[in-house]
Amino acid sequence: MCWLQAGECAADEGADRVSANFGMEDSIEVVLQDCGGILPPSRPHPILSTCTCALLTGLYRLWSLFVIPGFRKVPRNLKVPYLPSSKDQTLNTMKLLEGRTGRLADLGSGDGRLVFAASSAGFQSTGFEINPILVMYARSKACWRGVPSSQATFVKKDFWKTDLSAYNNVTAFLAPGVMAVLGEKLLKELPDNARVIACRFPFPNWPHQLSAGFGLYQTFAYDMSTVRSHLRNVRNTVV
Repeated sequence: MCWLQAGECAADEGADRVSANFGMEDSIEVVLQDCGGILPPSRPHPILSTCTCALLTGLYRLWSLFVIPGFRKVPRNLKVPYLPSSKDQTLNTMKLLEGRTGRLADLGSGDGRLVFAASSAGFQSTGFEINPILVMYARSKACWRGVPSSQATFVKKDFWKTDLSAYNNVTAFLAPGVMAVLGEKLLKELPDNARVIACRFPFPNWPHQLSAGFGLYQTFAYDMSTVRSHLRNVRNTVV
């Protein structure tokens, strides 16, 4: 655990983000449901009830620090909650990067697990993350593991406002509502030899070269030269 200005957020994009937030809250809902079996339905013990509420409040605040950082400078329709990559998603991403070298940018790097995997495979990896707690955690983990900054770097920076033209590999595990906007940014900035890996949520109207995994763990690989050629052909056909 995935830095353009965009117009008004569509209703379905808002629904996608709300769905993502609710998905992260499932664990809290489960705890609340379990409490129903712990506390008597008619006369709950006042001390036990107070302790339970305090515990849930603390868990919610801790969850909020990681999942919903201070997005004050990020446009509303580009906000994406923190959702860490699973082991399978990370392995599938690395499969689609086999045989490639160079610089890699992980957009919304979270706790840094994908950056560490890419650096172990020989990439000069940079994780872009705006949540300072996650950046600090990833840097601490890199220091603990003895990973040099030349292999793995974590920066507290908005990738939407960062020029990504220096990277020939990009990975992103974001949300379906922002993939079209991200696609426009990458088309403007990335070189033709770049490969983009999208976890779970594909780019709309982009032809993928390869894919790995299934369902929630599926990842998609896009080569920028092929994507640009496909989009030119589509425009010419329409005209």
